Parts: sequence; structure tokens; C-alpha cells
Amino acid sequence: MYDKRIVVKVGTNVMINKDNRIVQPILKRLVDQVAELYEQNIMTVLVSSGSANAGREILGESDIENKSIRRQVYSAIGQPRMMRYYYSIFHDYGMRCAQVLATKRDFNPGEHRKNMINCYEGLMSEGVIPIANEDDAVSVTHSMFSDNDELASLIAELIHADMLIILTDIDGFYTGHPDNDDSELLPEVRVNQKVEQFIEETDKGETSGRGGMGSKLKIAKNTAAKNIPTYIANGKKDRVILDIVAGKDVGTRIVE
Repeated sequence: MYDKRIVVKVGTNVMINKDNRIVQPILKRLVDQVAELYEQNIMTVLVSSGSANAGREILGESDIENKSIRRQVYSAIGQPRMMRYYYSIFHDYGMRCAQVLATKRDFNPGEHRKNMINCYEGLMSEGVIPIANEDDAVSVTHSMFSDNDELASLIAELIHADMLIILTDIDGFYTGHPDNDDSELLPEVRVNQKVEQFIEETDKGETSGRGGMGSKLKIAKNTAAKNIPTYIANGKKDRVILDIVAGKDVGTRIVE
């Protein structure tokens, strides 16, 4: 039905400002690109973080001492807020979107996995943009994804995507910390290429995503090994998704 299927994962740090608040114009720029791709007969599955951050904006500082429960509460409050944003922006384009929440067990072989396939295939056949996220409100430790990068990878495999794009707040994979003058952006990384020594992780806020660059690289290599080219790029740059799909030299491409 579609010329291509792509999965785009949007990290929390892409959609927030320095005060950790969700920036709606950034979401609009993302949807702009998904809408333009749709007109090119390319279907996008959007994997969106941000619900915990959006929930914290509404609730403020919580008195709940348990960090896991506190994150569940933030996510449960923030998820409908994120979907309201997306629904409104897609509606302006005359497009429809749908929320698909999942836990890791939903991708296990058997009835749960078949049900996920039916859900995604059904939505895409109707021209509806699936917006996926982990079901943080009910996930328990043994059925949690390592982060939304892993969820995006599993979805890409599930729908036989032509590419996976992981959007973060840096331009790609560097040979050191991105802020260091001697660090260089690697335009391409092979699955068997040893580049893990370049990773320098930084501390993240409580409502930010769980995955750092180490996780992104691991997930990207695993996905590329399944013949799904994977990109790590800066989601705050204009037209970054469109440029990647068009084959321009943007971000870091991970290939088999």
C-alpha cells in the first residue's frame, strides 16, 4: 500500500526547552514532516517519549517517595496531554492519529504479538498514524523496555520497516563528548565496528528518557543487523526526518 514504512522515535530531550517544558512548536515541526511524507506515500510510525515530563508539568513536584510509582503517576497524567497535542496538530492537516501503548510482553511470540501486528496493520491500512509509547502506568520491571529506543526497534521489526530514525538532541554519534572540540561526528557506523569506547554518558533528569547514547548505539546496531538501516540524528533541526528519507548526509547512519 505504501512505498515505504518508517519508524521515528522522538526522545524527551527533543521536545523540551531548558526549563524542561514541552515545546509545542517542536511537535508541530515533527508532524509537519510526517504529513509531508504521507503525501509522498510514506507511512510513519511515531514513537514518542515525553509523557512523564508532560505529567510533571501539570502535577508539579510529587510527595510520592517511591521513584517508580512517581514516574507511573507522571506518565499516566502526561500521556493524554501528549495525545491531545498530537491529535490537534494532525487534525489541522486533515489526518488521523492513534495511541498504541505496549509493554515488552506484547512483543513475545504468540497471541500478544499477533495482536500487535493486527493493530498496526489495521491502523496503517486506514491511513491512521500510530503513535506508540511504553505503557508506563502499568509496566512492571520484568516487562519494561530498556527505553523507547528498544520499543522503536521492536516496532520496526514488527512492521518490516524500511528504516528506523532515532531523534535526540545531538547531531549523531561522536568520537567523544559532542561538546569537545576534538570530537568528530561519524557519518556512518557498521554493525561490527567498535566505537563504544567513544561513549560518554551524562546524568539525566528524573522525567527524561532512560536511554543514553550507549543504549541508542546498541539498539541501532541490533536493528541494522536485521537489515533495517538506522539513523541517530538531531530532532531539533528543521526537516531532519525529510532529509534522512531523501538520502542526505544527516546524523549518523548505522548499517550492517
